[in-house]
Amino acid sequence: MIVFDLRCGAAHVFEAWFASSAAYDAQRSESRIACPVCGDTMIDKAVMAPAIGAKSNGMADRPPAAAIKAALKHLAAAQARSLEGSQWVGDTFANRARAMHDGDEPAAPIHGKATVADAKALVDDGVPIAPLPLPIVPPDTAH
Repeated sequence: MIVFDLRCGAAHVFEAWFASSAAYDAQRSESRIACPVCGDTMIDKAVMAPAIGAKSNGMADRPPAAAIKAALKHLAAAQARSLEGSQWVGDTFANRARAMHDGDEPAAPIHGKATVADAKALVDDGVPIAPLPLPIVPPDTAH
């Protein structure tokens, strides 16, 4: 099998696999290759970057385990600082945020989990929310 980067007449670039270079040539001459974006069958090979293997000493480029552990510790501390004074409400976040926005519950800083659909609905309804930049570890699962 061989992979080629291909380009249509509208300059869309896409990748396709062929059994051989001859198989590509045969399919191209029969207009059996079509651009997945626009359907154009005027296809040519695009310029490809060569596949060069990684250096054998690639491990030297990776941070040591201690550096990764220190970075994760730093992120956890930043998360704790950003959530100071905020209450974890878990899966009830969307309902609680909406109740506070509607005045059915006193306003307070909260954080929790919401589905993408719930978050979009809150934003669409003008409820002021913001995604947290770090993954939140629920207090009942933190070690």
